[in-house]
Amino acid sequence: MRVIRSRVTRAAAGIACTAAALVPLQAEAAGPTDGADGRSWRLTGQGQVSGQLSLTRDGGLTLTARHGSTTVLRPSALGIRTADTDFGQGLRFTGRSDRAIHETYTTTTGRRTRHTSDASESTFTFRKDGRTLKVIVRVSADGLAYRYALPGKDTVTVLGESSEFAVPPSADSSLLPYDNGRSDYESAHDRGSVADAKAGDYGYPSLFHIGKSWMLVEEADLNSSYGGSRLTLDATTDRFHLTLPDPAEVSGPGLTTPWRTMVIGDLATVTESDLPTDLAAPSKVADTSWIKPGKAAWSWWSDGNSPTSLAAQKKFVDFAAKEGWEYVLVDSGWSNDWMPELTAYAKEKGVGVWAWVRWQTIDQQSERDRLFPQYKSWGIVGLKIDFLESDGQDRMRWYDAVFKDSAKHQLMLNFHGATIPRGQERTWPQMMSVEAVKGAEGTRPKPGRQPFPAAHYTTLPFTRNLIGPMDFTPVTFTGVRPTSDAAELALSVVYESGVQHFADSVESYQAHPEALTFLDRVPTVWDDTRLVDGDPGDRAVIARRSGDDWYLGAITSGEARTLDEPLTFLGAGKWRAELYKDGPDGKIVTETREVTAASRLSLPVPRNGGFAVRFTRAG
Repeated sequence: MRVIRSRVTRAAAGIACTAAALVPLQAEAAGPTDGADGRSWRLTGQGQVSGQLSLTRDGGLTLTARHGSTTVLRPSALGIRTADTDFGQGLRFTGRSDRAIHETYTTTTGRRTRHTSDASESTFTFRKDGRTLKVIVRVSADGLAYRYALPGKDTVTVLGESSEFAVPPSADSSLLPYDNGRSDYESAHDRGSVADAKAGDYGYPSLFHIGKSWMLVEEADLNSSYGGSRLTLDATTDRFHLTLPDPAEVSGPGLTTPWRTMVIGDLATVTESDLPTDLAAPSKVADTSWIKPGKAAWSWWSDGNSPTSLAAQKKFVDFAAKEGWEYVLVDSGWSNDWMPELTAYAKEKGVGVWAWVRWQTIDQQSERDRLFPQYKSWGIVGLKIDFLESDGQDRMRWYDAVFKDSAKHQLMLNFHGATIPRGQERTWPQMMSVEAVKGAEGTRPKPGRQPFPAAHYTTLPFTRNLIGPMDFTPVTFTGVRPTSDAAELALSVVYESGVQHFADSVESYQAHPEALTFLDRVPTVWDDTRLVDGDPGDRAVIARRSGDDWYLGAITSGEARTLDEPLTFLGAGKWRAELYKDGPDGKIVTETREVTAASRLSLPVPRNGGFAVRFTRAG
C-alpha cells in the first residue's frame, strides 16, 4: 500500500515562544439533539475527525468517532467509578461549554521542536447523587481525546473506569501484549484483525487500520494523580476495556484523569502527529539551556564488563571525542572511586558522561537529596535509571519526584525497564529518552540467539516511537539481526530519540567507515518529520529535517525489491543526495546524486534491506 499524504501542518516557521489562546467557541449544535436512545451531541474540529457523545435512556454515556464517513470507533462506553459514586449510569446532563484552543510550544525532543496545536474543546457536566462529573472532549484535525474531571474538596478514590474502545472487529491491528509482572513494554506486536486477536491485556499504543483510515489509541498527560492504564480485550464482544493498574487510584481534591487519546487520519497524519505532547501539561522547567540532546557511545552492549573499567571508559570517551559525539553512557558497574576522574577527563575532550543507576538507589527523597548534588558535582550530565517495571500510581509519584529533583539539579534523564512516555517530554523536557521497547539489548551476540522478526523493526515507527522518544540503541553491526547493513544504519533516522545511543564496539564502527561518516553527521534533534512511504510491518520510509538539511531512512521487511520514493519534501532548487546503500557484497557503499523535489529516488534493496540519505543544497 502506497501512502497518499494529506498532511496536517503541525508547526509554523519562526515561532519561538510558548503561547496559548483559549477562545469561546461558537459550536454548531451547541445543544443536544434527541435520539432514539436519549440525547446526543456532535463533536467537530477543523478536519475530517468528528465524534458523537450520547446519553442513553438509563443515563450512561457512549462516544463514537469517525474519520470522514468511516466509523473508527463504534459507540463505546464512558464513565468512572469512585468509592462514592458509579458515574457509569444514572447521569443527568446539566450543561455544556465550548472553547477553541490555539497553542504554540517548544520541546527539546520529538518529531519536531516547534509545535502548533489547534483544537475544539467541549466540557459536558453531569450530576448524580449530588456529585458532579465533567467529561472533557477535544477534537483536532489529527484526533480525538477525552478525560474525566471530578471537582470537589474531598479526596477521590477511583475504583475503575467504564471507558472502552469498540474498534470495528474487521479492523487490522498491531497490539502489544502486556506483561503485568514487568510492565516494561518489551514485547513484539501481534498483528491481525481485532476479531482474531487473543483476549487479554495490551499496552499502549494500539494501532488500527479501518478501511482507508488509521487510529492509534494511547494515553497522554499522566502524572502522580493516577496510574498508567492499559487495554484489555474481551474477545466475546471484540471491545477493549480500559484497565487501571491498581485496585484504587487515590487523588487529592479536583481529580482530572489522563487523556484517553485517539490519533486519527491517514497513515501520514498519524505518523506525523504531535497529539501526545499537544495534550500534555506545559513545561515545568523555565531554563532549558542545560538540556542538550545528542549522540552517545555506549560500551556495555559490546562488552558487559567495560563499565567496571576506567581504562575502557576512557577508550570510549576518546572515540566519542574523535567522532564529535556528545556523550558516553557508563552502565552498571561503575565505581565512585574513579567516576570523578572519568568525568574530568571527558570534560577536557568536550564529552559529557551519563551514569546508570538502579531506581531503588534513588527511591527516597533523602537519597535524591544526597546523591543528585553529588552526581552533579562530579560532572555527570544525565542518569539512565533502570528496572522500574511498574505502571502503578505509587511509581508515578516517584516519577514526578524524580522529574522535579532532576530539574533542580540539572540532570537529564533516560528510563529503562520503564513505562512508556505519555507526553512527559513536553512537561519535563530533560527527559531525553525511554526504553519501553524490545530493543537492541536483545540482539547482543549470544549462542543460540535468534534475530527479531524483521517486521518488528518496521512496526515500531508506527507504534511505540509515535508516543515519545525511544531508546532502541540502534546501529549495532555485530548484533544478531535480520537487517542489512544499510537498513541498520537507516535506523539512526527512522527511530527518534533525544539521546541516540550507538551501542556497538569502537572496532566495529571503525570497520564500517562509510557508516561512521553518516553517524557523525546525523542529528538527534529535528525541525520536521515527514512520512514518505510506509506500511506497518512491511516498510517505513521517513524523512527528517535539521536546519536546512534533510535526512531519509528507509527500512523494509521481507523479500528484495526496489523502493521508488518521491522527494516532494525537499525545498526548491537543486539538492545533493549522499546515498548509503547495500552493495553486492552486503557492505555499505556510497553514491552521490543531484536531485530536486520533483525527482524520485529509485533504489533496489536486498531482503530486509534499506538505505540512508543525507540531502544538502547543491552549491
